[in-house]
Parts: sequence; structure tokens; C-alpha cells
Amino acid sequence: MRRSQGTGALLMAAAALQLLVFFVGVSRRSYLALALPVTVAMLAQSALTFWLGWTMLSMTDTEETPPST
Repeated sequence: MRRSQGTGALLMAAAALQLLVFFVGVSRRSYLALALPVTVAMLAQSALTFWLGWTMLSMTDTEETPPST
């Protein structure tokens, strides 16, 4: 098995476990079962947006010169 296949299998197992824990929390009517995933998703989206903004801000403006023939 290649490394990427092993990583894929690990990600699938983690996702299945996470879904199982989520459903157990929801069945117990736990507020944290809903609040924590939403909070993590919001933090991930905010971090991605901040990283994108930082990358765009720190880019240097370079002009492309046409190739000489």
C-alpha cells in the first residue's frame, strides 16, 4: 500500500469516528455536539480567509515582459 492510500484510509476512519461521536452527542441532545463542529468550521474558514488575504497582501507586483523574438 502506498503512503497516500494509507493516509486516505486513516482520513476515512477518522471521519467515520467523528460522525459516530457526533451522532451520539446529538442523540443525547448535547449542545456541544452541535456547537463545537460549527465553531471549528468557522475558525477554519476564518483562518483560510486570513491566509488568503495575507498572501494577496504580501505578493510583489511584477510586470511580465513580452518575449523577445
